[in-house]
Amino acid sequence: MARGPSKIQDFLPYLLFLPSLAYLAFFIGYPTAQAVLLAFKDPSTGVFSLVNFERLARDYHFWDALKYTFMLAGIVIPIQVTLALGMALLVNSRIRGYSTLLYILDMPLAISDVAAGLIWYSIFSSRGFLNKFLINAGLIKRPIYFLGYYFRDMEILSLVVTEVWRATAIVFVILLAGLQTISRDYIEIAEIFGAGTFSKLKDVILPLLKPSLQAALLIRTLFAFQVFGVVWILVGRDVPVLAGEAYWWQTEIRDPHVASAYALIIAGLSITISMIYVALLKPHTVER
Repeated sequence: MARGPSKIQDFLPYLLFLPSLAYLAFFIGYPTAQAVLLAFKDPSTGVFSLVNFERLARDYHFWDALKYTFMLAGIVIPIQVTLALGMALLVNSRIRGYSTLLYILDMPLAISDVAAGLIWYSIFSSRGFLNKFLINAGLIKRPIYFLGYYFRDMEILSLVVTEVWRATAIVFVILLAGLQTISRDYIEIAEIFGAGTFSKLKDVILPLLKPSLQAALLIRTLFAFQVFGVVWILVGRDVPVLAGEAYWWQTEIRDPHVASAYALIIAGLSITISMIYVALLKPHTVER
């Protein structure tokens, strides 16, 4: 008689896990399987083929999108990690008003990428807030054009500023949580041995912060290769990115096969970069 409740207790963890498993299977597993089938299916014959990847490779927008996606990620991610680390160290030092500063730095987390794009479009447009402020202050006589096909460098600058403002908070929260797990004893021991500020950061804080840095870089890299809303609102297709091209092929060209090929390339790049992060930032354990 006592065996019945015991069996239920044995299977209870699996039963509690079923809703999460169903969610992952329906919203991630099924779309992924569909994307793989569409990407490797010849739309004219219905057989397995690489024709969609061949069409993608012949499109010059693909190579531009690949270039600009890597460019934006290569510029934005180091800036975000550096700023986030500095902000996390500042807040973790418990300066006066640090709790208020924490709320201010976290505010962009509540704003979607579409909303962020609209906010910064109203700032960077030729009649936006920034130009009006500079003209009224007498600093410039004519508007500065940040957006437009003929101002590609300024468009990239606008995208970098917007992405840094929008997503640095994610990295900041992760690094701050990591800093708060580091015992103060390590810092005090380093100070006893005469370590300066830079030495404590390089030899104590950063090695112990590796797991948090790894998590922050993984998340930001995944988001960086999927960047779409901010780019599409600010510059449209002037600065093509991989996710934007996937959207273009799906909605404008109405070719889900090539769009799925783009999606698989984004996934492949994200997985590859993530594996590199895991290998490079793997915490070292001391064997005894």
